[in-house]
Amino acid sequence: MKTYTVQNEKDTRSGFGAGLDELGKTHPEVVALCADLTGSLKMDAFAKEFPERFYQAGISEANMIGMAAGLAVGGKIPFTGTFANFSTGRVYDQIRQSVAYSGKNVKICASHAGLTLGEDGATHQILEDIGLMKMLPGMTVINPCDYNQTKAATIAIADYKGPVYLRFGRPKVPNFTDPNRKFEIGKALMLNEGTDVSIFATGHLVWKAIEAGHALAEKGISAEIINIHTIKPLDETAILESVSKTRCAVTAEEHQMNGGLGDSICQLLARKNPLPVEMVAVNDSFGESGKPNELMTKYGIDTVNIVEAAERVLKRK
Repeated sequence: MKTYTVQNEKDTRSGFGAGLDELGKTHPEVVALCADLTGSLKMDAFAKEFPERFYQAGISEANMIGMAAGLAVGGKIPFTGTFANFSTGRVYDQIRQSVAYSGKNVKICASHAGLTLGEDGATHQILEDIGLMKMLPGMTVINPCDYNQTKAATIAIADYKGPVYLRFGRPKVPNFTDPNRKFEIGKALMLNEGTDVSIFATGHLVWKAIEAGHALAEKGISAEIINIHTIKPLDETAILESVSKTRCAVTAEEHQMNGGLGDSICQLLARKNPLPVEMVAVNDSFGESGKPNELMTKYGIDTVNIVEAAERVLKRK
């Protein structure tokens, strides 16, 4: 099992802020909009350095999406920023009608997603956002795993033409990916080659999958671990090549079981290569207030759950 060195622990929202600030220096057409959460989204550096390209929409998320759509028509590349709950659920109609339907070049950037928002509780811990966004025709959906990858993804989507949903989080998590690696939209990353079971993970669950891989190796189980940072478009080739070797799979995500990464992979395998799959995700439940790590354990999306899912699916081969 390959070992990864944790460079430090950093929140992925700071990766977004760093990427946005870098884009401000290299892409004059990039503009940023925020719904009264500039500090939480780490957009303050961009706002300070490029005040003429920063728009404070206030607590008016629907208007922010409309403004972004208009700026895109004018040739700008707008990046909107607020919490994931407000970036999707609150403004779904505006995104569908004003952005996705006409394929506008708007980047919807969403922080504080999932259970790891922690103490803010169920009203803010959106676990349905990936499903909402991936169902929109033409919408690209990206869920990076650490600070470095979030920064790289933020930079990459500026050069991609079309609507993008970029999801990231609040807590500090292990930062282990190569800071110099260019982000390729729709290209999965092999983290560890294995022969017994394929583990497809996204976002904060990628590091948990690596931890699970080490635990499985101690049990004599060879896990192939793949980082699916782009949920749409899905890297079908990488997934099918992996399961053709292992003949079974585990999916891991900080999202509802319905509508997330596991849902997409199961649809793919049902069409192309039906095989046993176990899904590590929140099972049809809202969250609650609590510490992030404790919530991940309670709701069954921790390292031990990935290990147990791998052991279950191996028995179904």
